[in-house]
Amino acid sequence: MLKEQTRGYIELPRGGYLVETSEGYFQIGSPPETIKDTMADKKTPLVFILPNKFFHVEKGISTAELEFPIYFNFFLRQKKTTIICTAEQKDQLITVLKESLMGPEEINLESEYLNGAESFGFPDMKAEMGYFRGYKGLDDVVDFQVFDRDNMVNLGKVLVRKLPSGDFRITDGTKETEIPGEVGFNIKYEIGHRLEEPFQAPLLGITCLGPSHGFDPEDNTSGFIIWLNHQGIMVDPPVNSTEWLRMSNVNPKLINHVILTHCHADHDAGTFQKIMEETKITIHATATVMESFIRKYSALTKIPRKELLELFHFQQIIIGRPAMINGGEFNFHYALHSIPSVGFEFFFQDQSFVYTSDHLNEPDVHDKMYEKGVLPESRWKFLKEFPWDRRIIYHEAGIPPLHTRVSYLASLPPEIQEKITVYHIARTDMPPGTKLKLARFGIENTVYPEITPPKHMEAYNLLDILSQIDIFSGFPIEKAKEFLLIVREEKYKRGDQIIKKGTPGDKFYIIASGNVKFEGLLGDSDIAPVKRYGQYEYFGEASLVLDLPRAADVYAETDVVALTIEKNKFLQFIRNTDLRQNLIRLNSIRDSNSWKTLIDSRHFKGLTSHQVTQLEMIMRLSKVNKGSVLISEKAFYHEAYIIRHGKVSVYQQGKKLAELTDGDFVGEIYAISKKLVSNYTFKAESETELFSISQNELIQYIKRNPGVYMRMNTVY
Repeated sequence: MLKEQTRGYIELPRGGYLVETSEGYFQIGSPPETIKDTMADKKTPLVFILPNKFFHVEKGISTAELEFPIYFNFFLRQKKTTIICTAEQKDQLITVLKESLMGPEEINLESEYLNGAESFGFPDMKAEMGYFRGYKGLDDVVDFQVFDRDNMVNLGKVLVRKLPSGDFRITDGTKETEIPGEVGFNIKYEIGHRLEEPFQAPLLGITCLGPSHGFDPEDNTSGFIIWLNHQGIMVDPPVNSTEWLRMSNVNPKLINHVILTHCHADHDAGTFQKIMEETKITIHATATVMESFIRKYSALTKIPRKELLELFHFQQIIIGRPAMINGGEFNFHYALHSIPSVGFEFFFQDQSFVYTSDHLNEPDVHDKMYEKGVLPESRWKFLKEFPWDRRIIYHEAGIPPLHTRVSYLASLPPEIQEKITVYHIARTDMPPGTKLKLARFGIENTVYPEITPPKHMEAYNLLDILSQIDIFSGFPIEKAKEFLLIVREEKYKRGDQIIKKGTPGDKFYIIASGNVKFEGLLGDSDIAPVKRYGQYEYFGEASLVLDLPRAADVYAETDVVALTIEKNKFLQFIRNTDLRQNLIRLNSIRDSNSWKTLIDSRHFKGLTSHQVTQLEMIMRLSKVNKGSVLISEKAFYHEAYIIRHGKVSVYQQGKKLAELTDGDFVGEIYAISKKLVSNYTFKAESETELFSISQNELIQYIKRNPGVYMRMNTVY
C-alpha cells in the first residue's frame, strides 16, 4: 500500500515520486518496474516528469523507464502518456522510445542470414512489425511537454516549475508541492533462498531469473541462465539480476556470456548492468538487435557509440550458421514479434533445448498473416515447423497479439506439454489441469536435466580454471600441459585452517570452489580488514616467490575445493616469464595496506576482490611534497594516481573546483584512456602518498573491467 509522505508526495518503493493532482497522478522519475508499484494500488499515472539525470551509469539503471507505462496506458487504458522534460531530454528519449516502441527505422537482414534473402524462413520484418504495432508513430502514444524559457509547463490547472536547484515545484490551485529533482532507485528483487555454500555451476542446468512479465506486481520479470560446462549464459537478464545473483551466493565470474534477444526494457535492462559488473563479457545478438541496443543506451547514457562497443565483446549471430558457446551448439532464428526478436535452440551431448523468446506461436494466426501477405511462403512454413521434438522447451506466453496464448499451449498433446516450461506469464494466468510447468524463480530451483558427460571432462575443467586466472593469461599450450601434470586437488571443510601465519610457504592455491578469508594481515585487525577470496582467485604466491613465512592465517569460510601446486613446481612453472617480478611488485604494494585504501574509496569500494587484485598488480607507491603538480592543465600526461594518504586539489583556469583525499582517483579517465590533454591541474596540498598507475597499464585494466571505468569517470 503506497503511503503519502508529510511533504505531499508518495515515495515509490522502487524509486521515484508520485503526486496526486486535479489532473491525475504525476510521477517524477521512473526507475525500472515502478509501474508494478503504482499498478498494485491502481495509481498508474498518465503524466511523467523526467528527473535531471535519467541514467545511473554506475549501476546501469535508467530512472526514465517509460516503455511499460506507455504500453499500459495505450493498450489497456487507450490513453496517451504525457512526458514533461527539457528539449535535450526529449531528443534523448525519442531515440530510446523509437527503438522499443517502433523498432529500427532501417532494416536489412540479408547480411544476417547465411544465404541472404534466399534463406528458408527469411522474414519481411517491416511488414511483421507493422502488423503488430497498433499505432502509426510516437505521436499516437506520447505527448511531450517541454519546459519553456522560464522552466515552466502548464498542464490543465497544474503548473510544473523546474527550480534553479534542479528540484520541481508542482502548483495545483492553492496546493504547492516540492519534489526532489534527483531520483534514486531501490533494488526490489525477490531473493528466494541464499545458498549457504557458493553455487556450483553444473554441467547442464537452467536457473530462472524471473518467470513473469513486466506488468505483474507479484513476481519477477522473465529471464534465465543456461549453465553449460560449468559456465553461465544469461538470456535477457531482467533488471537487478546481477545484484540478486551476488545475494544468492553466485560468483559473477561464473557468467561470461549474455544472449540479447531483443530491445524491450524487460529484456535488455539487466544486460547493461552485467556489462558494468566485473570483467568484459561477450554479448551474442544479431547486428539489427545490437544496433538497437547501442542506439538506445547511447541516448540514455550519452556515451558515444564507439565507447559503448568497447565495454564488451560483441559476437554477431548469423542465422543458419551454428555458434559454439561454452561447448553447446546454438542455432538462432527470428521470432514473430513487434520488433526484431531472436529465439534459439542448442544441442549439448544428448540434450536438446529450444527457447522461443517473445514470439507469437499460433498456427491460425500464421495462416491469416500468410493470407494477408505479411508472411512470405518460406517464413510461413518455417513458423509452422516449430521443433516440438526437442527434449526441453522453454516457451513464452502472454497477452495476444504480441504473445502466445497459454490456452494454445494447453491444447497441445500431453507428451509435448510435459516438455514445456512456460515463461513470461503470471502465476494466476496459468490454466489448471495441464501438464505445463511454470518456471520457478530462484537459484534453489535450478533445473538439472539428465546429461551424459563428455569425454576428458576432468582435464577440461582444470584447463577452464587455468584460463580464468588472469596472471596466467597468454601462457602457451605447453604451460597448460605442464599445469595438468603438476596440479593437485585438496578439499577443506567450512572452518578449516588452510594456512597458518608465520609458517614456511609450501604451496600455491587456486580456489576451484568456495570462499576463503584472510585474518591477521599486517598484524592489526583495526587497520587491515578481513579479506575474502572466491572461486577462480589465487593466494599463497607471495611467500613462495619471496621465500618468506606466510603473512596471514587463511580459513575456509565455506567448504572449499582448491587446486594446489607445490613450491618448487610452481617456481618452475613461472620460470622465463614476467610473473615472478609482477608478484614481487604486488606483494610490496600490499605491504602498504592498499586493499584497505581501495575498499574504503568512494571510487573503488564496489570492486570485487578479483578487480582489486588486478588493480594492485599495476600500482606503484610514491610520495610527493606539498605544492607538487601531479597533472597540468592542457598538458599530456602518462600517469594517473590513487591517493593513499594526503590531499590533492583540482583547478581549472586557476579556480579551485574540488579537493581529493584518501582513496580518490586523481586524473581524468576519459582523457588518459584516449591519450588527450588534461582539462584540469591536480596539485598536492600536503605531503602526499600516492599509488601511481601508468597510462598503458590503466588502459588495459579498464578494457578488462568496464564497470571500473564508470566509477572513475568523475566530472569536476
